[in-house]
Amino acid sequence: MRILIKASGQTLAGEEGFGLDPQSVMALADEIVAASELAEVAVVVGGGNIMRGGDAEAFQIDRVEADNVGMLGTAINAVILRAAISAKTERDVRVMSALPMTSVAEPYIRLRAMRHLEKGAIVIMACGIGQPFVTTDYPSVQRAIELKADVLLAAKNGVDGVYDSDPKQNPDAKRFDNITHEEVVERGIRVMDPTAFILARDHQLPIRVFDSTLPGAMADIVQGEQIGTLISS
Repeated sequence: MRILIKASGQTLAGEEGFGLDPQSVMALADEIVAASELAEVAVVVGGGNIMRGGDAEAFQIDRVEADNVGMLGTAINAVILRAAISAKTERDVRVMSALPMTSVAEPYIRLRAMRHLEKGAIVIMACGIGQPFVTTDYPSVQRAIELKADVLLAAKNGVDGVYDSDPKQNPDAKRFDNITHEEVVERGIRVMDPTAFILARDHQLPIRVFDSTLPGAMADIVQGEQIGTLISS
């Protein structure tokens, strides 16, 4: 089995919501190591704990510059995550980047990434697809399809699945155990970037949305536990 984990920058920031929280980084590393004992594991890491493209207005800078900073933020997250994972396992851990940075990461080449996975390495992918105006949701779906992953695990910080309305606003919101791609589109549920979700729907990529703070969740999902919400065709 091959899985791709989409880990948001917030997952690494902890309760502070910004920067890197050592406890949160090590907790995510533990989850990934446990999952890697059961499946081939690729990871796409976000950079929202450092900067998002949407922060451009607050800094009074161009959106492209903000997105470039965000992509570099994903590289920082990928390198610290590699270090944390390597401290916990003898398994090979590779960082691959869509932007050239040969001193700290390999260039992302699809066939090379697949070969690393086949040999048992954990592959962490940074810098999205190397282009502005794209959230890391889209690269996570694209890479999952390219690498022939069986499922995309969308690790959400403090969100335990997909609801019919915002549970923070509506205490009676209903959480789905299973829902189809088409139902998500029809209901207008913003489970991820719409362009990313449409790509997942068109390629029938299953997505499991779950709470990243739930200990053991990734390994349990790989072993068939029904945690969070499964979105499938």
